[in-house]
Amino acid sequence: MAKIQIGSTGLYAEDTGFGALPIQRVTKAEAVKLLRRAYDGGVTYFDTARAYTDSEEKVGAAFEGMRDKVIIATKTMDFTREGFWNNLNTSLRALKTDYIDIYQFHNPKFCPKPGDGTGLYEAMLEAKAQGKIRHIAITNHRLDVAHEAVDSGLYEILQFPFSYLSTEKEIALVKDTLKAGMGYVCMKGMSGGLINNSAAATVWMRRYPGVMPIWGVQREGELEEFLSYINNPPEETEEIKKVIEFDRSQLLGEFCRGCGYCMPCPAGIEINTAARMSLLLRRAPSAANLGEHGQAIMAKVPDCIGCYSCASKCPYGLDTPNLLKRNYKDYTEVLAGKELLPHNF
Repeated sequence: MAKIQIGSTGLYAEDTGFGALPIQRVTKAEAVKLLRRAYDGGVTYFDTARAYTDSEEKVGAAFEGMRDKVIIATKTMDFTREGFWNNLNTSLRALKTDYIDIYQFHNPKFCPKPGDGTGLYEAMLEAKAQGKIRHIAITNHRLDVAHEAVDSGLYEILQFPFSYLSTEKEIALVKDTLKAGMGYVCMKGMSGGLINNSAAATVWMRRYPGVMPIWGVQREGELEEFLSYINNPPEETEEIKKVIEFDRSQLLGEFCRGCGYCMPCPAGIEINTAARMSLLLRRAPSAANLGEHGQAIMAKVPDCIGCYSCASKCPYGLDTPNLLKRNYKDYTEVLAGKELLPHNF
């Protein structure tokens, strides 16, 4: 087993966490079964959010009566003081608990600090003094905000995307966070579905001791893969190294991570799928993406009005309208029977 300490919080857990965003898509009974199976398999870190519709309610139902056995992290995306308290109290009720282990600002465009005029960080401190939260954390998709949070010394944990498709800048962020004594919770360890080898993804994570990956799962088969690595961790074989090296050679570059912060689109385009469709065709069975549903998504792309609303909201600074055009071109060529060239975005 690979039990780690999460930064300087004093919390310890297996380095296999459960990301509870996908359980929005399954029934309550199915979600509770998955969550309890994860716990029985050795997982004790569970991450959810107020913005994940009924995810908190499902987590609360799964662990009612055994609160002290698990670490629960959740988030607020409301960046007003009143909204903060409304979110926190709603989360406590949904999770059927009187405290949250790790409370996170959910992808703010700035780094909340004392005296910044928002009252947000002061609210965090007040909630901690009241015993409603135990540790203050922040999640983000923006490198500048993430670095500011690390440098501030105000946060115990940073949650940020990390996978073997990460750039050198993102790898440097991991090292800086751990060096500062903070916990690093990794989201998007499978890069939004672009990575399809869970063993290779796990091997990469374990190159960075102290990183807590939270794997988003909604199917029992997916969960069992990750649970199997707790007692039988995959080895960094030459074959695994080749998988990582090949994927990085094919997929690194300017690509959509599928985070969805660009949405909604005024033209009705499903940007977080359409802007990475050519990569999905390379990585996933193409039947679903080339079928009626996939074609319906891509048929909206020519409706783009070039307003750049999506680009202005993209935390990675992508030229999203241009990405849409390139993905549409690739898609139409595949439909016409042409073979995709190596990714060079």
